[in-house]
Amino acid sequence: MDLQLKDKVILVTGGSKGIGHGISTVLAEEGAIPVVVGRDRKSMLEVVAAIEKSGGKASFATAELTDPEQCRLAVESAIKKFGRIDGVVNNAGINDGVGLENGNYEEFLRSINRNLTHYYLMAHYALPELKKNKGAIVNIGSKTSVTGQGGTSGYAAANGGRNAVTREWALELLPYNIRVNAVIVAECYTPLYDRWIKTFDDPEAKLKSITDKIPLGQRMTTAREIANTVAFLLSEKSSHTTGQLLFVDGGYTHLDRSIS
Repeated sequence: MDLQLKDKVILVTGGSKGIGHGISTVLAEEGAIPVVVGRDRKSMLEVVAAIEKSGGKASFATAELTDPEQCRLAVESAIKKFGRIDGVVNNAGINDGVGLENGNYEEFLRSINRNLTHYYLMAHYALPELKKNKGAIVNIGSKTSVTGQGGTSGYAAANGGRNAVTREWALELLPYNIRVNAVIVAECYTPLYDRWIKTFDDPEAKLKSITDKIPLGQRMTTAREIANTVAFLLSEKSSHTTGQLLFVDGGYTHLDRSIS
């Protein structure tokens, strides 16, 4: 399917690692120009080089996403280089384990800033371009927003916020024909997930205990499967879809896991 994304300029926060890397790669394969935004210059250069080696186009903008000014400058640099922005993928974040019992105010607020505030900032600063081009926004979220997890109040609250602003922005931006949707992730194997699994005494047993509970195929969702849905939501092939939370999770969140 031709998603008609050729030469569309898409900002992708955290677009050089894990799910974000998958999104950047798939967008480039579809002919779009992902602009990777993050603080790890080395990994961003690597993903841009890999995309260009494969015949695609990509760029990057270095920014500490908890800093509003750096977010603004990242958006401005993309506009200066390409003259337009057609989409925003808010993806960056980390499950930082700021709980209720063992957390504190400062850590909780920091978690919100690391996982939610920059979603607003990137969309806000890109909005004038999105209005010109009738662009689209895709927010990446987590099952923790609807299932809970335990010991991660900041991350869960931030993801609840991601769901809420997805629907709020979809409503606010209707007059501009800007569509806003979210892709909700459950169990997707990334380098960060791998590091977490390896903290257990028996990582293989822990991983199996998780995948056994994923209804569709008893396997993890891949970053490419997340990315394929993101690309579709950014494209005109989803031209009448807005305000939706799409769970790309093999049925993990909503299907009765007693069947697996």
